[in-house]
Amino acid sequence: QVQLVESGGGLVQAGGSLTLSCDASGRTFAGGAMGWFRQALGKEREFVATITWRGTSGVYADSVRGRFTISRDNTKNAVYLQMNSLKVEDTAVYYCAAKLFGGRDTSTSAYDYWGQGTQVTVSS
Repeated sequence: QVQLVESGGGLVQAGGSLTLSCDASGRTFAGGAMGWFRQALGKEREFVATITWRGTSGVYADSVRGRFTISRDNTKNAVYLQMNSLKVEDTAVYYCAAKLFGGRDTSTSAYDYWGQGTQVTVSS
């Protein structure tokens, strides 16, 4: 059974940092891109960041570029999201997503597997 499990969410003050982790099990995702998306209360799920299967290059939403960094470790079948300089508007449930094959993609429909999400709350 394929599973993506996110961890590392929580409550943090504005300006603080959090690192999210996503551990995949059941199969390897070394052949495809992985990504992070988020969904704030009452809003649609939106793209945050995606990374190539080699883990060499990331693409970011304009709203997080320069503050967030995505990385992955294929030996651990895991992807990470380092979030710095957090803002109140970053508050959302963050989801990990994985593609079986293929490059980076900003569309939710491009991903084959999803985690259950982890809540990130940024207070002012």
